[in-house]
Formats: sequence, C-alpha cells, structure tokens
Amino acid sequence: MEYVVRIPLTAAAAVTLLLAATACGSSDSGSGGSSSGLNPPDLKAPTKLGATEGRVNLIAWAGYVEDGSNDPEADWVSDFEKRTGCQVDSRTAASSDEMVKLMKTGQYDAVSASGDASLRLIASGDAAPVNTDLVPNYRDIFSGLKDGAWNSVDGQMYGIPHGRGANLLMYNTDKVSPAPTSWSAVFDDASRYKGHVTAYDSPIYIADAALYLKATEPGLGIKDPYALDQKQFDAAVALLRKQNANIGEYWSDYLKEISAFKSGDSVIGTTWQVIANLAADEGAKVKAFVPAEGATGWSDTWMVSAKAKHPDCAYKWLDWIVSPKVNAQVAEYFGEAPANSEACDLTSDKNFCATYHASDEDYWKNIAFWNTPIEQCLDGRTDVRCVPYAKWVQAWTEIKG
Repeated sequence: MEYVVRIPLTAAAAVTLLLAATACGSSDSGSGGSSSGLNPPDLKAPTKLGATEGRVNLIAWAGYVEDGSNDPEADWVSDFEKRTGCQVDSRTAASSDEMVKLMKTGQYDAVSASGDASLRLIASGDAAPVNTDLVPNYRDIFSGLKDGAWNSVDGQMYGIPHGRGANLLMYNTDKVSPAPTSWSAVFDDASRYKGHVTAYDSPIYIADAALYLKATEPGLGIKDPYALDQKQFDAAVALLRKQNANIGEYWSDYLKEISAFKSGDSVIGTTWQVIANLAADEGAKVKAFVPAEGATGWSDTWMVSAKAKHPDCAYKWLDWIVSPKVNAQVAEYFGEAPANSEACDLTSDKNFCATYHASDEDYWKNIAFWNTPIEQCLDGRTDVRCVPYAKWVQAWTEIKG
C-alpha cells in the first residue's frame, strides 16, 4: 500500500497540519501523447452544463481545498460557495490508493488525482472524460500540462491540471564535495555518504532508479521510467537494494528531512523545491537542482467522477480552482508551480514562479511526471508486458527490508 501523504508545504501550513508526502505522473518527456494500450470505457463528456445542484463532494490532498479553518489567510472555498451556491464538502485523502478506493464508492464528485492514481481511475471507468470547453480557465493552462500521458487518452483530457513540481537532488554544500552533477551521487557513488543518504519513501521512487538506468545503462532499453518490463524492473530494484545499504533515512515527513539536513544526519538525497527553500531559510547549507539525467516529478489533475451526483458544481469547482487568483493562492500555500499561466502575476511573492520554473517549459521537458505503471507498456511496446503498480508496491516493501 502507498502510505505517504501529500501536504501543503508553506511555513504556516507546517504549524497547522500533520505531515508526510506523495504525488503525480507522465511519460519521460513530461507531456504529450496518450497512454498506449489503455482502453477506457466509452464514457461521454457533457456537452453543456445545467443548473448547479447546491453542493459538491471532493477528495483532495491536504492544502488543496482550504476554507480558512486551518489558516485564516488560506480560504478559497468561501468565495466559491458564495458565487456558485455550491456548498463544498471535502475529504482529505492520505494516499493515492485511498483516493482510488473512495472514488469507487460513487459518493464523491471530483478528486485531485496524482499521476500514480489517474490512469487507474481512467481505466476503471471511475473518472469521466472532461469537456474542457466547459472550463473557461483551461485556455490559460500551461501547454506542457495539457494532453499528458497521465491525464489524457488519445487526445481526450480526463481532468484539469492543477500544478506541478520536480523531485530534485539536494546536497549539503559543506559536506558533499565536489558538487554533484548526476544522480550517481545517490546510486553508484552512494557509499561515499554511507548512512547519510536520504530518498523519497514511496514505491514510485523505483522510477527514479529507472530514470538513472535509462541514461547509464542504455542496453536495458528503458524509454519510459514508468514502463518497465521484468528485466528493466529487476535492474531498477537491484540498484535500489544496493542503495539501501547506504540510506540513513527514507523521508515522507518534510520537517524531518529539513531537520536531518540541518543536523547533518542527511547530506544528500531527493527533495522538493519548497523543502530546499525552507531548509535554506532555517540555516541549512544546501543546494537543490535537476541532475544531468533529468528527474521525476508530479502533476496533479482535478478529475470528475463518472458517477458524480453533482457534476455541474464539480465543473464549477474545476474552473474555480484553476482560475488565476485561486491557482496562485493554492500554489503558494502548497509549494508548487501553478498550472494557470495568468497566476504568476498574482502571487504575493513576485519571484515565486521564477523559483518554481512555472513558465519554463524547457525545464519541464527534463521532468518525467509520475504515472501509473500498468501491464500495457506506456512506452507503446506490445510484445512484452510491463510490471504493474501492485508489483512496485510489493518490491518497495522488500527493498526497504
């Protein structure tokens, strides 16, 4: 089971919410294309909206649906309710697996699905195709988030992109020398920092190993780190088993990662931009960057349930949450690049979008957004079966011992 929790990563949120972390998906190009071999049920997107139903039931990561109760400064729900008449009932999910399970009940209208859940929801028929014409703010979504391998099939969008982030390599500038340029620092060369290496605690981290092997072991033929046949998968697992001997701690709680880098217990490993910012603000001597091989990353998508009882309010919510002002608020509160290109003019920190590379599409081309591994290889191969996500979960438990 996936057991880490997506959380808002601002300093204010750290005071008010419990912590841990997980997120999203794509092909190794970051965007474009569809999920090869995926044949979802023949569901139709609505052609028009009717009268709103008076309420909407949402499943979301903590920090995405804020009404001021956690932080008086974070409230984008109240105005939505006033403007639309749709009362929001939100349930915070602890994992992508929980989101998938809850969506199957038919009790929820929409979900902020990550890439490690979205294809499961599409393939099972629990998520409906979305008519983007009914979401006016979709026109201003960054192009790199549209028609992604994790949120569309054959050109049909199954949701509205919300935000994105990269999984970076962070290191202590005093204790790691020379400065690393490659993920080899936490894989092949990890023994140099034995006991002080940290890694993200999730089965999807297997893709990080696959991404490294894609660059360093071309004979394996890895094209997409989320489309691994048995030989490729075994190689990634073997690399992670070797790495495990040098791991001091797998992180899921970002406050613990910050503390570990401040104390020196961790000197190198995976992180998010917002964690690097907070660690540096608290005095840790760290730098974070995308290594030469590129990096994995995450992009969340608001998806509508195929069984939605309040579909019109759900569509109103999708448009609201990616409207420029609200998307800017969510991005800053959570710590991610906003999806709406107009949001960058409305962040309170005028350098926010530059720091998070919000509009730098060349940057995102090197990010392999999280996707759901399925038997139908996402890289288009039809002569082999790829290892599905359930096997990733099992392998991750064995890797950690």
